[in-house]
Amino acid sequence: MLDRTLLFVAAMIAGFALVELSETDSFLSSLNPVFEVVGFLAALLFALVLIYKGIMAILPRKA
Repeated sequence: MLDRTLLFVAAMIAGFALVELSETDSFLSSLNPVFEVVGFLAALLFALVLIYKGIMAILPRKA
C-alpha cells in the first residue's frame, strides 16, 4: 500500500515537472504546449487519487 502511494506521489511530482519544463532554444520547444497539458493532467489526476485514498483511509470501514 505504501509503495503504491509513493508511486502516486512520484507521478504527481513528475506531472509538475512537465508543467515547469522549459525547452527554450531546443528542438523540443514546439512540443511545449503538449508537455504542459500532459503534465497538468497527470498532476491533477494523481492529486485526486491521493485525496481519494486519504479520505478512504480516514473513513471507517464497514465490516
